[in-house]
Amino acid sequence: MTSSSCRFLFKNGFIPNLAENPSVTTLLEAHKGAYTTTRTHNGGSLLLLWERHMTRLSNSLRILLNSNPQLLFNSEVPFSVVSTKPTMLDSLVQSLVNDSMRKVMPVVLKQRTSGEELAITCLVSGNVEGDEENISTAFDVYVHVGSYVPPLFGIHENAARLAVVGRGRRTANAKYSDWVRQRKQLEKLRPPSVNELLLSNNGDHILEGCLTNLFVVCRKDVNGDYLKASQRDNESTVSIELQTAPVTDGVLPGVLRQVILDICSRNKIPVREIAPSWSEREMWSEAFITNSLRLLQHVEAIQAPSSWESLEAKTWRDVTWEEKQFEHAPGRITALIQKEIMEMASIEGYPVALFND
Repeated sequence: MTSSSCRFLFKNGFIPNLAENPSVTTLLEAHKGAYTTTRTHNGGSLLLLWERHMTRLSNSLRILLNSNPQLLFNSEVPFSVVSTKPTMLDSLVQSLVNDSMRKVMPVVLKQRTSGEELAITCLVSGNVEGDEENISTAFDVYVHVGSYVPPLFGIHENAARLAVVGRGRRTANAKYSDWVRQRKQLEKLRPPSVNELLLSNNGDHILEGCLTNLFVVCRKDVNGDYLKASQRDNESTVSIELQTAPVTDGVLPGVLRQVILDICSRNKIPVREIAPSWSEREMWSEAFITNSLRLLQHVEAIQAPSSWESLEAKTWRDVTWEEKQFEHAPGRITALIQKEIMEMASIEGYPVALFND
């Protein structure tokens, strides 16, 4: 979780004149744009998967410009932006963000508690008042930094409890701030014990979470007989596969999602990019969710409405729920992938000191 005691907001590398620094949610609600969130690792010395995040930020911005520019700009998009080549746009975004980070991090590092981790959100927002002749003024870069305490992996108190509550997002292949406003309407259906909401377009195929990607370890018979697989535990006749919805179904191509696909490929863990089916939940042996703050969080329980139409109800109390519990969480596959993620975090860590020269 982030803490308000160590919270900074910068606009184009400078601290705006505000009464107090807003939360990340408040920032994203106030400004349109593409954004990405990551955190530090190893006592604040490394930025997690920074270069992957910059690539995703550039991709999100380009997708929004091409398909939904109204999610970037409050009015008409400046011609200088429309006519910019994609490769130049990528270079521009990374240059603007890196310039801001070089101004931001020396200030933050002087004031933070030694050794604490930081959550960092970079938002690139359209600036309609920019100089038409200067493409670099077409965007504002907001950098929000707050202290962050990573949850310990594997303990019961830190397990995720999930609920399927609504339809998938529009323009899901880009990460944009307007989603923060859009998802608010789903909160009325959040049961009290649930700490992440899941999305589905039909009540059966589960796409992703509001803030996370979902992975399910599904058991299957080596001959493809799911019924037999549910009735026995013989390792020689039962295999597993990791399931997660494909990007083509309309899910966010999360940075951690791709890291996990890479890890599974290296470790020969079978993966099928298919939306996990609630109707086959008896085959599920493990589940976990991922994002760049939590990294990997094991799932203790998932609940879904017994009738998809009942989500028209006013509150969660008016919905009849069914539940799938994972009694021995985190499972073997989940723990293995978690270990690999932590190793990759160090290997692909970007030294914070490079922004503090």
